[in-house]
Amino acid sequence: MRWDNLLLEDRSAQSGPGRLTAPLFEQGAVARTFDTPEFRGITFYEIRAKSIINRVPEASHVPFRWTINPYRGCSHACFYCFARNTHTYLDLDFGEDFNSQIVVKVNASERLRKELSAKSWRGEHIAMGTNVDPYQRAEGRYRLMRGILEALRDFDNPFSILTKGSLILRDIDLLQQCAERADIGTNVSVGFVDRALWRSLEPGTPSPQKRLEVCRRLNDAGVPCGVLMAPIIPFLSDSPTQLASTVRAAAEARATHVSPIVLHLRTGAREWFMQWLQTNHPALVPRYQRLYARGAYAPREYQDEITSRVQGLAARFGVGRSQPRDARRIRERRAGVAEPGPEQLALL
Repeated sequence: MRWDNLLLEDRSAQSGPGRLTAPLFEQGAVARTFDTPEFRGITFYEIRAKSIINRVPEASHVPFRWTINPYRGCSHACFYCFARNTHTYLDLDFGEDFNSQIVVKVNASERLRKELSAKSWRGEHIAMGTNVDPYQRAEGRYRLMRGILEALRDFDNPFSILTKGSLILRDIDLLQQCAERADIGTNVSVGFVDRALWRSLEPGTPSPQKRLEVCRRLNDAGVPCGVLMAPIIPFLSDSPTQLASTVRAAAEARATHVSPIVLHLRTGAREWFMQWLQTNHPALVPRYQRLYARGAYAPREYQDEITSRVQGLAARFGVGRSQPRDARRIRERRAGVAEPGPEQLALL
C-alpha cells in the first residue's frame, strides 16, 4: 500500500506492539486491523479530526450546505461510488484501497459538541451519508453515530441521513428522541431490487430488500424515511418492468417518498465502474461510452425520461414524491442565508 513509506512505529506505552502511525495526518493516525470475519482484510486508520462539520462549497449543486462524514472510504464497495476519488487525496487508490482502507474520526462526537456550541453556529441542517455511508460496517465497532446523534439531539439541531446500512436500526431510540426536538429525515438508498445485480455491483451492502425493511421499521417507529432510488443503472435497471418493481417495493415498505437519480460517473468511479462493466457486461461498454461521452452525467433528456417514469409509477403505487430538498427535510433557513436551488442529492 502506498502509505508504507510514510509509516512510523509508535513505541508509546499505550500503543501496544506493532502499532503504526501515519504522519500523513497532522495529529497522527493509528492503524488497526481486527481478525474477525466481518473486518478481515480491512485496515482502520484512527485519527483525531480538527473539525467535523464540513461546509459544502457554494458552487455545489446539492441542496444542503453542511455535512458530517465520520468515515472516509467505505466497505460497502459499490463499484459506482462517486466518492472513490477522494481517497486519492490520502495517497490511496480509488479501487480496493477505498473499499478496505477506512479512516475513522474517533473524536467525532467530541468535536461536534464543540462546534454546535460555537456562537457562530446557526443551527442549520446537517446532512449525513453525503460522501460515504455513516452506517457502514465500521460503525458496528466504533459506534460514532450514537455520539453524533446524542449531540444533535442535545442541541435540537435538524439533520438528515442517507444510508444503505441496516445498522441505523440500532439507533431508533435516539432518532425518535431527535425527531421530538428537531426536523429530521432519513432515506435508504435503493436503486433497484434485482438481487443478482445487487450481489455483483454492491457486494458489501445489505440486500435491497433488507434496506426496504429498514425503511418500513423507521416509519413504523415515527422516524420519517423515504427511498432515494439511486443509482438507476442505464441498460441494467432502467427497463419499465425493473422501475415498476422497485417503486412497488418502496410503496410496500411505506416509504414517505421516492426520489430517482440516474447513475453518474465522476473520476475514479468512472474508471472503477467501467472495469466492472467490461468484466460483467462487455457488450454495454460502447453504449456507456456514448451515453457518458460528455462527462459524468447522462444526457438531461435521458434523466428527465427516467424521472418522469418513476413519478408516474409513484403516483400509480401511491408513494409520495419529493425534490431532493424535501427528501432531506431541509426547511427554510434563517434570514440572510442564501438558499441553493433544487438539485441532485449526493450518492453513496
